[in-house]
Amino acid sequence: MVQLSTKIGSLELKNPVMTASGTFGYGTEYADFMDISRLGAIIVKGTTLAPRQGNPYPRMAETPSGMLNAVGLQNKGVDYFVDHIYPEVQKIGTAIIVNVSGSCIDDYVQTASIINTLDGIPAIELNISCPNVKQGGMAFGVNPESAAQVVSAVRKAYDKTLIVKLSPNVTDITEIARAVEGAGADSVSLINTMLGMAIDAEKRRPILSTVTGGMSGPAVKPVALRMVWQTAKAVKIPVIGLGGICSATDAIEFLLAGASAIQIGTANFIDPSISEKVVDGIADYLERHGFNSVQDIIGALQV
Repeated sequence: MVQLSTKIGSLELKNPVMTASGTFGYGTEYADFMDISRLGAIIVKGTTLAPRQGNPYPRMAETPSGMLNAVGLQNKGVDYFVDHIYPEVQKIGTAIIVNVSGSCIDDYVQTASIINTLDGIPAIELNISCPNVKQGGMAFGVNPESAAQVVSAVRKAYDKTLIVKLSPNVTDITEIARAVEGAGADSVSLINTMLGMAIDAEKRRPILSTVTGGMSGPAVKPVALRMVWQTAKAVKIPVIGLGGICSATDAIEFLLAGASAIQIGTANFIDPSISEKVVDGIADYLERHGFNSVQDIIGALQV
C-alpha cells in the first residue's frame, strides 16, 4: 500500500485531498454520495462573526468551462456553528477545517478566537479576499501590508494550524504569500476565485445581481497551476493547490507543481463523489509509477 499522508503545519492528513470551502457545505450533506471520512480534510463553508444573508439573487451563472458565484458568504454566524454544526461534524472521522471570513480585522480575530476553543477543529483557513470595510472596501489579500496585518492579528489569537487563502486577483501572488508567511501563516491555499462577469445580451444587463463575481471551474486551472508552482518555490511553508481540479490527473499536476495537498471545489457540483475518486486515483498513479509515498511526487516537476 502506498502512503498518502501529508502534513500542513502541525496538521497531519490521511491523504492530500481536501474539499474547498463553499462547495461542500458542512460535509454531512455529501454523506449519501460517498464515504466522507476517507477525505484528508473537509473545509466547511465560510463562517463569519455575525450571520450574513448573502447577496440578492441571481448570484450564480454558468460560464464556458466554469461558473461565476456571488453568494456573499451566506451563513448563520460562528455561534450557530459552535452550537449546531460543530457537534455533528466532529463525528465525521477526518480533519474539519473552518474557513473564516470577516469585514474588518476585529471580525477575523474574534471568530478565530472562538474557533480556537473547539478541540475538534485542528485548523482554520483565513479568507483574506473579503473587503476591508474600514479601508473603503479593499480586499485584505490584494497587497502584502494588509494581508500581513490581518494574519499577524489572527496569529496572536489562534494557536493551531493557520492556513491563509490567497486571491489570484493580484500582480504578484508570491509577494502576498511571502508576506503572510512572515506574519505567521502555517500554510497558504491558492487560488481563490478570479473576478469575472457575465452579461445577458438580450436584456443588456449583467446576469449577477452584483455585476461581478468569482469565477471557478476548469477554466481557471492553468492560472491556478502556474500560481501554485510560483508560490511553492517562493515560500517554505506548505502550499495547498486548488482551482479547476476535476480529476485525479488534475490533482497530481498540482502536487507535481509543489502543492502538499489539494482542494476540490466546483467539481463537487458536477459529481458529488469526485473527491473520493481522486483519493483512489492518486493511489493508483503512485502504484503505477512505482512510488511508495505521495511525498515522492510533491514538487517533482522536471523543468
